[in-house]
Amino acid sequence: MRQIAYAAAVASLIGLTTPASALAEDYEVHMLNRGTEGAMVFEPALLELQPGDTVTFLPTNPSHNAESIASMMPEGAEPFRGELNDSVTVTFSEEGLYGIKCAPHYAAGMVVLINVGDGDAVNGEEARSARHPGLARRRMGALFDQLDAE
Repeated sequence: MRQIAYAAAVASLIGLTTPASALAEDYEVHMLNRGTEGAMVFEPALLELQPGDTVTFLPTNPSHNAESIASMMPEGAEPFRGELNDSVTVTFSEEGLYGIKCAPHYAAGMVVLINVGDGDAVNGEEARSARHPGLARRRMGALFDQLDAE
């Protein structure tokens, strides 16, 4: 009995019994009027996550929100819509590629691409064929190019 208790104590000290949620990472994405990539941007605009990681979208400048793009969501993922000028925290539980937009500035190219786990294998074809208005089409294409280069 003593050996079992000792083994359990050692296992918890070295992290063998740590719940998966304790290993999850937290990220911040800023919603900006002007950033390093130009006007109306999220920074960073490309994230690679593991299932269970969370992202907080912060309205660093006013008049922005963050919401999922319906055509860029893996099956089983919950869509979300943050309110204008409010931060929103999202846990990404399902593997896949996610497109995120600022609704008022979507056509101006204010988008984010999030790859969770092996996202391309899950819904890559659907996400890559999603249509976007205006500058969002070019920025999303550049984000896919950046993802492919990594």
